[in-house]
Amino acid sequence: MDVRKLPNGIVFVLILSVPGTPVWGAGKKKTAPPEEITSTGSAVLWKQPADLESRDLYYGPGGSGHAPHGVFTFVKEDLNGTNPKFVVRDRDGQEWKVKFGNEARPETVAARIVWAVGYEADEDYFMPNLQVRGMPARLHRGQKLISPGGSIGNARLKRESKDEKKLGDWRWRSDPFTGTREWNGLKVVMAVINNWDLKDDNNAIYQEGNERIYMVSDLGASFGSAGRTFPRERSKGDLDSYERSKFIRRVTASAVDFQSPARPSFVFLVDPWDYLKRVHLEWIGRNVPREDVLWMGNLLARLSTRQIRDAFRAAGYSPEETSQFADAVQKRIAIITEL
Repeated sequence: MDVRKLPNGIVFVLILSVPGTPVWGAGKKKTAPPEEITSTGSAVLWKQPADLESRDLYYGPGGSGHAPHGVFTFVKEDLNGTNPKFVVRDRDGQEWKVKFGNEARPETVAARIVWAVGYEADEDYFMPNLQVRGMPARLHRGQKLISPGGSIGNARLKRESKDEKKLGDWRWRSDPFTGTREWNGLKVVMAVINNWDLKDDNNAIYQEGNERIYMVSDLGASFGSAGRTFPRERSKGDLDSYERSKFIRRVTASAVDFQSPARPSFVFLVDPWDYLKRVHLEWIGRNVPREDVLWMGNLLARLSTRQIRDAFRAAGYSPEETSQFADAVQKRIAIITEL
């Protein structure tokens, strides 16, 4: 048992398990054992972005040709993850996974930044107003965010590809790239965007042709605080939290320690199961070789102010927010290129 007392006098009791003892909350969600990857082909984490300076960060990896359009029809609800989601189909038969809530905007931006510097990312598009026909009378999650007639504000649509097959999840501590420059570079990008929710089940492996693509598949916990904080709204897509958050903890002659992913606030001990999933993620941002930090910093520095602003414009941020967010990102890039 671990007892924590906050400054306001609230006491939380965390019951830790011992062999043979059930943990409170353990019945909430069963974690499936990692899938055995049996496909063939080369494993890919990063590809050289030869056209980095000309990449369109407004439309992102899918380009303007894949942007959603037309009338959308409800297909099914998706209960995975923590944010409300469901699948819709457009007039051409293309399916899209809709995410709404406070992850929709930051995930749209993050996907573009990650893709710009050579990592795989989903084809995400943001729609300030989405109209969906055939919505059920009641959803399991997010019902209060849906207006009568199936109108939804601030939604992220992820294009569902029939040509890719999900093979499973990958682990930060055990994957084909551990210790490589590209693996460390990905950790740098996650720190720059303050993506603190780096649980292994937010990573995915997809089969695309003869390649096994490794990617961070959930980027919604970005551009807010460096860790999960209270109130929750400040931890994702919050300009003030992002600007104020600490970026680098320590720099040595050989390595850099980033602040993100930071330990969750103690207030989340009210849900020990959820707290324990994130409390030991700090190591991902620690002890990153300086040479790899500089390598990624130089890649990020090739992005123009316009490109970075386009990523935030694509997510529906106001002109003022777009400018301030872009300035904050560029300040971080400047810090790591000057180490």
